[in-house]
Amino acid sequence: MAEDNEIFIEDEAIVLEDTEESVVEDLDVAKIIPFIMERYNRADDYRQQDEQRWLKSYRNYRGLYGSDVQFTEAEKSRVFIKITKTKTLAAYGQIVDVLFANNKFPLTVDPTELPDGVVADVSFDPKEPEQLKESDLNKEVSPYGFMGDGKELPAGATANTLAQSLGEYTDKLDGIDNLKIGAGKTPSAITFSPAMIAAKKMQKKIQDQLEESSASKHLRSTAFEMALFGTGVMKGPFAVDKEYPKWNEDGEYDPKIKTVPQVSHVSVWNFYPDPDANNMEEAQYVIERHKMSRTQMRGLKKRPFFRATVIDEAISMGENYNKEHWEEDLSDYAPDHGTERFEVLEYWGMCDTEMLIEQGVDIPEELEDTDELQTNVWICNGKLLRMVVNPFKPARIPYMAAPYELNPYSFFGVGIAENMDDTQTLMNGFMRMAVDNAVLSGNLLIEVDETNLVPGQDLSVYPGKVFRRQGGAPGQAIFGTKFPNVAGENLQLFDKARQLSDESTGLPSFSHGQTGVSGVGRTASGISMLMNAASGGIKNVIKNVDDYLLRPLGEGLFRFNMQFDFDPDIKGDLEVKARGTESLMANEVRSQRLMQFMQVSSSPTLAPFAKFQYIIREIAKSMELDPDKVTNNMDEAALQAELMKGFQQPAAPEQQQQGAPAGADAMDTSGAGGGTIGTGTAPTPQEEGFSGSEQGNNQQAQGAGQPPEGMGQLQ
Repeated sequence: MAEDNEIFIEDEAIVLEDTEESVVEDLDVAKIIPFIMERYNRADDYRQQDEQRWLKSYRNYRGLYGSDVQFTEAEKSRVFIKITKTKTLAAYGQIVDVLFANNKFPLTVDPTELPDGVVADVSFDPKEPEQLKESDLNKEVSPYGFMGDGKELPAGATANTLAQSLGEYTDKLDGIDNLKIGAGKTPSAITFSPAMIAAKKMQKKIQDQLEESSASKHLRSTAFEMALFGTGVMKGPFAVDKEYPKWNEDGEYDPKIKTVPQVSHVSVWNFYPDPDANNMEEAQYVIERHKMSRTQMRGLKKRPFFRATVIDEAISMGENYNKEHWEEDLSDYAPDHGTERFEVLEYWGMCDTEMLIEQGVDIPEELEDTDELQTNVWICNGKLLRMVVNPFKPARIPYMAAPYELNPYSFFGVGIAENMDDTQTLMNGFMRMAVDNAVLSGNLLIEVDETNLVPGQDLSVYPGKVFRRQGGAPGQAIFGTKFPNVAGENLQLFDKARQLSDESTGLPSFSHGQTGVSGVGRTASGISMLMNAASGGIKNVIKNVDDYLLRPLGEGLFRFNMQFDFDPDIKGDLEVKARGTESLMANEVRSQRLMQFMQVSSSPTLAPFAKFQYIIREIAKSMELDPDKVTNNMDEAALQAELMKGFQQPAAPEQQQQGAPAGADAMDTSGAGGGTIGTGTAPTPQEEGFSGSEQGNNQQAQGAGQPPEGMGQLQ
């Protein structure tokens, strides 16, 4: 299939051919480079304010003071309380927990409400209505069948054999005479859903492709930058050749090469979008800045449509990477030792068709009337490494940018660190004041009148110090002054600023492990309600992830498979749905509500209205179990119910044992047989029946045939 993909892409792609004398032949096509650089510089200038915000957020996360913070000589403390780090990691943890609560990438594929080009449901009845017997028509119709309906499970049937039998019907659907559109309406009717079958096959394929490309790891990196900087970026899908280690029978390394779609995380620092766009749908172009080594540059020659000769020439010109101003802050101002890397710009965006024709690109006749085409251009050291028209259909820029908190008037969103920037500054200031004051108030301030002391003495103070006074000098020579301690007031203001940080971020401290919660949070149900209320802020974040990241990513993979995969079983009018918001409720609360609903719907009147198969699967998910492994589908459930009937049937009369005697409990495990022997507790001193008491002795004497005291002997 990989070879077919490559042939398909080559037929559709418009590629700038390689050349052996790039210095001469690249003179015309090099005019595209100023066009790309002008857009790159424009996007770079627009990002200046955003870069300052990101730098401040990064410093607050790391606990570093920037060069804009000036300390006076009186300020001795340089303490930094990293509450921003705690809040950022808490938000990141909540996003990851929600997205991966079901241990799967949160994407599903379902048929549309009215599928176009494929039938939603088809059914056929093995028994035509006119062929039914009158006795069958008089029987009570049950959705589960009835005795003698011909649907009994064969002996030794398993879930696999049942599935195979259904598969045989599926293969023969085209030859059935009484095939009808829609669900079956008779007990003996068999219903198939071709649209749903195609959707689930496409979903399994997308899930497998995401797992192959380690999409979960890239999504976690994107979620972290969302929480910290306010925007997370992902890229893809792209067709890459993946090597699978394999050894043949002779022990020789014989790897398997497979073409798979790949998605990756893109750092927001290397992402330069169209400055006039507020989201990816409005963006005319996007530029990604790469920092590549010589090995990575040479690796580009193995990828399709890269010009190998031009890449070699760009490498021979030497490394050209120039550090941006923000890279010094990110490296904690490490000494500059020179960067042996290449700066490569990857451009995805619209280009006028006339410009492409001027650069020498051969445009097919069917596209010459198009005003503009979406292209992918790679440049390095003033050389054009690759130029190709976007081969994907429909053409779209393969980047997804999701904001943590949506800013409707800017492309980049707002993160946790920016929201609590002011409160972090206040907390640092109050804590520094408290520490400096505690240092001053912890020692005495010494005042010395030197006129009353003998000259030439050492004025240092230590335990047992002796000062010599002038003879006859009046008054006290040494005074100790206690500096007022106001650290408590400063710490109160620090706590107030921390409470304001909870308000500004929407992440209460109890949601990430704070102890000592009072009031409503003292009970399990109370803290559950508080946690549920606190998740309101994260709901908007997950919704942004669904709308701006997961859904476009799933649609990109869907279009990739529809275009380059020739499996007819996954074709259909399908839609991709992001399922991140389904896991917003805490698992404990979700499972509790599911169990309550199950109890309510267990009554005979409400049971027909409940979908117990869905409820059981959701309970398994809330307990972090794989529903496919711990639950049965309808066919497996029917089979297991038949098997359980054999264990629950009563034994034959001759095999039944005689029941337990009257008054005895058959399920009693105490060994008393329903009697009272050996039960109860022994009497204690001064209680009735205790052998050491006078009453107890009299009872023992009567039991032995001796008369009580004061009574004569019977003659």
